[in-house]
Amino acid sequence: MKKIFPIVLKVVAAFIMLQTLFFKFSGAQESIHLFTAIAGDNEAIMRIGTGTLELIAAILFFVPKKTWLGALLTIGLMSGAILSHITILGIEFNNDGGALFMSAIVTLLAGIILLIQNKKEIPFIGNTQ
Repeated sequence: MKKIFPIVLKVVAAFIMLQTLFFKFSGAQESIHLFTAIAGDNEAIMRIGTGTLELIAAILFFVPKKTWLGALLTIGLMSGAILSHITILGIEFNNDGGALFMSAIVTLLAGIILLIQNKKEIPFIGNTQ
């Protein structure tokens, strides 16, 4: 179980981030609407940029010795998503029943746990002896 739990966290967090990429990269109306509410005229930059960073974070989860970096990036991205929901979008956005907000919370928690589990890999912090 001790070896399976981190894998489950990585898969869940990566799946949540990767499932939204199609909408972000294809310019789906729901994604445009969401990022317009957050970034106004900079919607496309924010949408594509966020998608690109989420893709990088998901990949880093599965790169040996770089899980910590994927986790740190995920924590930053999901903190921004949660803050956007709390301050701009609302918990429930576009009648989704709070699904996007809850997905961000689950992904944030996975990122925090993975960062803690991989703290020894962080340069200048984890390798002090």
